[in-house]
Amino acid sequence: MVKYSVIIPVYNEALVIRETYKRLKTVMEQTDGPYELLFVNDGSEDETLSILKELSVKDETVKYLDFSRNFGHQIAITAGMDYAAGEAVIIIDADLQDPPELILQMIQKWKEGYEVVYAKRTKRKGETVFKKVTAHVFYRLLRASTEIDIPLDTGDFRLIDRKVCDQLVSMRERSRFVRGLVSWVGFKQTAIEYERDERFAGETKYPLKKMLRFSMDGITSFSYKPLKLASLLGFLLSFSSVIWMFVVLYLKLFTDSTVAGWSSLLMATLFFNGVVLIMLGVMGEYIGRIYDEVKHRPLYILKDCRGVGQKHEKVLQYAE
Repeated sequence: MVKYSVIIPVYNEALVIRETYKRLKTVMEQTDGPYELLFVNDGSEDETLSILKELSVKDETVKYLDFSRNFGHQIAITAGMDYAAGEAVIIIDADLQDPPELILQMIQKWKEGYEVVYAKRTKRKGETVFKKVTAHVFYRLLRASTEIDIPLDTGDFRLIDRKVCDQLVSMRERSRFVRGLVSWVGFKQTAIEYERDERFAGETKYPLKKMLRFSMDGITSFSYKPLKLASLLGFLLSFSSVIWMFVVLYLKLFTDSTVAGWSSLLMATLFFNGVVLIMLGVMGEYIGRIYDEVKHRPLYILKDCRGVGQKHEKVLQYAE
C-alpha cells in the first residue's frame, strides 16, 4: 500500500530530470511510509523519456506515464492524479524552482489534519520583472473575478489528501485550472510560505502565449463576470449613444452649430465596433469551452506507461 504519491509533470526536462529524481529520492526516504515517484511525460521531444525508462528499471519507486503528444501541464497533473495510489498526493514541477525539501513540512501539516497544504511564494528568484508583474496582476485579477477563494501567489506545488484527489479525478472538464479546482472542492486548507528558486537548468515551459491561455482558462473556468461586464458595457454604450443622438438633434434644430465632420464620426464608429468585437470575443471564449466539453474527447492518450495500476475507479465511473 502506497502512502505517498509524488506527481511530477515533465516536458523536455532532460537537463534537470536526474537532479530532480535525486532530490526527491533524498526527501522521500525520510518519510514514514512507502512512496511512488510518478513522472508524467507530456510529449517530450528530447531524452526525457529514455532517462525515465532508465530510472524506472533501477528504482521500483519510479513510475511513468507517457503521452502520445503534448497535452499540456494541467492535463499532465490530471493524469498523475488519475493513477496516483497514495493516501497523500504531492504535485511538484520538475524544474526545481519549487524545493522538494518543503514536502516534509507539507506532510507534517497533513498529519496535523489539513487536507490541502499549498506552497505560497513570497519571492520569485530568477524571473524577469515582466513575469513578476504579470503574475502579480493575474492572481489579483483572478481573485477579484471569482467568488472562489483562490490563494494569491500559489502554483500547483501542493499536497492533497486522498479524499480531495478522489473529488478532483471525478471532475473531467477540459479547460483545467487545477489550483482553482482544489480551492473549489474546499476541505481544510493551509499554506506554507517559501522563496521560489531559479530553474536548475533548461528554459521555462510557459512562454507568454501559454501564460495568456492559462490565464484565460483560470478566469473563464471560475467566473462569469467577463460576460456580465460585457453586458454592462453594452448597456452603457447604448445609453450613451441615445444621449448623443438627442444632443445632435438639439444642435441641428435649435442652434446654428454644425456637427463635426467625418473624422469624429469615423472615430466613434471604430470605437463602438471595437467594443462590440471585444464583447463577441469574450462570449466566444465561453462558447469555445462549451464546444470542447460537448465533444467528450479523452483528456489525454497514453502511448506507454510503467509501474502504474489501473486508472482510479472514479475516472472509470465518470468516463472521459
